Amino acid sequence: MLSIYGRCWLCRQPLRLLQQGICSYCLRELPAKPLSCPRCGLPSGDRHRPCGRCLQQPPPWQALVFASDYCLPLSTLIKRFKFQRTPELAPTLARLILLHWLQAHREQHLNRPEIILAIPLQDKRCWRRGYNQSDLLARHLARWLGCEYRPAALRRIRETSPQQGLIARARRRNLRGAFRCDENLAGKHVALLDDVVTTGSTVAEVAKLLQKQGVASLQIWCVCRTL
Repeated sequence: MLSIYGRCWLCRQPLRLLQQGICSYCLRELPAKPLSCPRCGLPSGDRHRPCGRCLQQPPPWQALVFASDYCLPLSTLIKRFKFQRTPELAPTLARLILLHWLQAHREQHLNRPEIILAIPLQDKRCWRRGYNQSDLLARHLARWLGCEYRPAALRRIRETSPQQGLIARARRRNLRGAFRCDENLAGKHVALLDDVVTTGSTVAEVAKLLQKQGVASLQIWCVCRTL
């Protein structure tokens, strides 16, 4: 059933390459991403140019890379990863991000980041879960891409309510002042990683901090973008 036993996470058939986690057939059958804006990731008519929303009100980052809309079957894998104590899924999901970043790197000429950061969990939530899922994804991607990973750079400095079920305005208010950056990242090319981006409130709050730090560029990476 599990990829650590040499089977695909989705169809449970044996894998030729164990480290892939998802067989080549299931990978081909994953839902195709709709045309989306390269900057905010929301539906757009041109995947190479920023959409009208981003031209009028640019988000505090330069590119958003994701593997899929938040839909089956990846939504099921993410729920298992986050809520069913299945950290073994980390390399499989990180590999999906890597494949889509490599494509964006070729097509959009994205720079290779020098530093990867992960959205931090609240201490209590991380303790209950046993791990921060974004941290596990970031460690694999940093190793594969030869980037520096700084797990201590970002901190949550106050507790927040769960974001699920909150409207966009409430999400932004809930996260205001919730993070702190403890390292000097001025002039660095940075990638900020989260497992799912829904309204973008969480990554936007952290991105504003990094902008104040004077980072040279910022990319947002996630497994799924809710469209």
